[in-house]
Amino acid sequence: MIQLISLATTAALILLSAAGCASLSGGREQYYVCSYETVWNAALDTMKGQSITASDKGAGLIETGWMDVAPLTERSFGIFTREGFGNRERARMSVAVKRMDDVAAVSVLETRQRWHARGGVTQQATKWWPAEPSQDTTNEFMDRINARLKEQGCLPT
Repeated sequence: MIQLISLATTAALILLSAAGCASLSGGREQYYVCSYETVWNAALDTMKGQSITASDKGAGLIETGWMDVAPLTERSFGIFTREGFGNRERARMSVAVKRMDDVAAVSVLETRQRWHARGGVTQQATKWWPAEPSQDTTNEFMDRINARLKEQGCLPT
């Protein structure tokens, strides 16, 4: 009986932590009362200005390649707040279109990385590290999809 309670508690903690991570991921989801075809075409048209690396209509996934973007924050280093190691960031966008019974769902997610030199002489010293995604960028893409779908008579739910 104690093992069953322990197992249930562990499962609940895992679900809560997964939900917490998903809510902090920087993604945004919207539902539309519209055909999958219409929503897919609007999402694909919205992404056309980007360097699309994957476009799979069957899976409902559109991905861009890495693009250099302006850093969200200016970073300085050390006690004297010196500039150094560069201040570079890159991002890529993923758009997922999901079929549902009478609606289609669109999820937009930005993955962002920051170039950072962390002391040492190993391969880990200089590389791309995860960074907080830009909510403004995610909202901008979702707003553009909303505008395209609104032109075609599809309203978000």
